Amino acid sequence: MFSFFKKKPPAVPDSPALADPIIDQTATLSAGPGASLIGRALVAPIDVVLPSAVPPERLKWLDKLKAGLGKTASSISRVFAGAKIDEALYEDLESALLMSDAGVAATEYLLLELRRKVKESGVTHPVALKNILVASLTDLLQPLERPLVIGQHKPTVIMVAGVNGAGKTTSIGKLTKHLSNHGASVLLAAADTFRAAAREQLSVWAERTTVEIIGQQGGDPAAVTFDAVSAGKARGKDVVLVDTAGRLPTQIHLMDELKKIKRVVQKADATAPHEILLVIDGNTGQNALTQVKAFDDALQLTGLIVTKLDGTAKGGVLAAIARERPVPVYFIGMGEKLEDLETFNAREFAQALLS
Repeated sequence: MFSFFKKKPPAVPDSPALADPIIDQTATLSAGPGASLIGRALVAPIDVVLPSAVPPERLKWLDKLKAGLGKTASSISRVFAGAKIDEALYEDLESALLMSDAGVAATEYLLLELRRKVKESGVTHPVALKNILVASLTDLLQPLERPLVIGQHKPTVIMVAGVNGAGKTTSIGKLTKHLSNHGASVLLAAADTFRAAAREQLSVWAERTTVEIIGQQGGDPAAVTFDAVSAGKARGKDVVLVDTAGRLPTQIHLMDELKKIKRVVQKADATAPHEILLVIDGNTGQNALTQVKAFDDALQLTGLIVTKLDGTAKGGVLAAIARERPVPVYFIGMGEKLEDLETFNAREFAQALLS
């Protein structure tokens, strides 16, 4: 699978170089777009131009991404089938973007950018306009492209939230696999105590990924989380992943429970939680944006995992998120297998969405 971080290098005593991020170009090129290094060795993503420089595993992922976003791409791409750029094309493009759930704000922004760049460049063919749209969409999505960094805190405590059916627990299993594959020791906290089968489901993922799990059926979610963070510190784990109960943002009492879990985590570790992730179903379109806004207001999200993008006609929702609530997208998922989770890259996504 695609490597998104490496082990933290040994510290060099009294070395001024540790005050700034370490830029390892060799490691970045070998890892591909969206890479990062553990701890202070944070490497900015690099857009690899030459196809031959992209690892074969990433190329397979790009093919899968294009196939998954095929419905969205076909509805937008047919707009550029004409012979000229005119008002009718812009109107059709506006409709296509709105139908893809890009949202009014992002659609207006992209159309204004297109008109401006067409006027400046003087292009007249729709194919050239499509290339401009790819570049404009990439720029819009760029703030969402940020690597998940592990190693600055030990353990790194990650709270994971999401509504029922979004694929939260499955995504935790996939993320655990990623972390374990790259040398990080993980402890799972089964804090979704409201759902009868939640602990059993997470236990299956723990067994498949050979990691430890802390849980108590029917227990208090905050208490389970406190025990897990304390155990993670005592056992020297790199990461504690907390699975919280699935809930709708309109369920005030459950949202308050999430806030309580966050407060209890801070009692167990004053610096935690270090990451608060929301899992959203990319196929729900504007409803996903509503969830991002609600959970971000309540918890101050640090990142997103976007699932179920395979076969969706609503892939434009990431443009809406980027324009209205730019919470970083750490990973996107395209299936149910452990390997079906990859780092988000703005240019790759824009190209797949408009292929």
